[in-house]
Amino acid sequence: MFFASDNWAGAHRSIAERLLMESTGFAAAYGAGDLDKKVEARFSEIFEREVSVFFVATGTAANSLSLASVQRPGGITFCHSQAHVIEDECGAPEFFSGSARLSAVDGEAGKIDPAKLVAKIAGFPEDAVRQGRASAVTITQATEIGTVYSLPEIGEIAAIARNRSLPLHMDGARFANALVALGATPAEMTWKRGVDMLSFGGTKNGCWCAEAIVFFNPDRAREMPFIRKRAAQLFSKSRFIAAQFDAYFENGLWLDLARHSNGMADRLRAGIAISNAARLAWPTASNEVFAVVSKHAAKTAEEKGAKFYEWPTPTATPELVSERETLIRLVTSFATTEADVDGFLKCLAA
Repeated sequence: MFFASDNWAGAHRSIAERLLMESTGFAAAYGAGDLDKKVEARFSEIFEREVSVFFVATGTAANSLSLASVQRPGGITFCHSQAHVIEDECGAPEFFSGSARLSAVDGEAGKIDPAKLVAKIAGFPEDAVRQGRASAVTITQATEIGTVYSLPEIGEIAAIARNRSLPLHMDGARFANALVALGATPAEMTWKRGVDMLSFGGTKNGCWCAEAIVFFNPDRAREMPFIRKRAAQLFSKSRFIAAQFDAYFENGLWLDLARHSNGMADRLRAGIAISNAARLAWPTASNEVFAVVSKHAAKTAEEKGAKFYEWPTPTATPELVSERETLIRLVTSFATTEADVDGFLKCLAA
């Protein structure tokens, strides 16, 4: 009953086997091999246009280097107040961009409020030397609290960014989960809605260590080879990242894994909705579930082996959790089974 994080899950067998296949023989290094080029071309097929792709090791690297590539002196990047880039990356986006700042924008359901974004951007006029100047906007899809931006919502944020000529970045650590939740295509959820750059995550969805930075306009990517090298993210044996993506994309495996993960979260949501010892904290659509449970039920579940994280009560809704309750986060993965879910729900009923 491992629900602490999808990062706790291992690698899917097909991906592990593909890595093993690639472990023998020789191939050109630093992204110059045939497999690297094959996978880069596959990204272009998936997104229905020519894209520039840069493999990196972590989501933090993907986010930080993406934002670094569009920063200017005095630059400000706008993100949701709960975004991973501002809450959980130890200042890496600021560090790799040369101390560019992140400006938090509030919004319900983990999403940037468009009106508040307009107001926040307006606070940094182009000629305001003292305040700094707007440089980029980043959104998280799926969000940190399990919700998903709809296609029109992405388009609305993109239009606001475009009005100030700001590039729009998408943190897609759980890109596949959001994609299948919407029933959209990769193109529809990104560049067709105005997204300029994407941190494409595979690690949370069955890969061992596979993340990529995707530029939907290759002209914007001219500085990235130097930025990536300077950040120590240019792997000599990059074919081992490419191998993971090769297996990940084969026969739609990446989408199947995300559907399974989301399906297990749906099973959790349905069970919690009818539980006497728990309730859903808010609606979610991806593979993250947030529940308010009695402290007794949470302790019982932990004693029986369940792994999950307690979550801070949102400051905007302090009444959500009573003194006898606790808020928890449950994350499913490609490796979650129905037995895992049912076992956890049984613990709640104990």
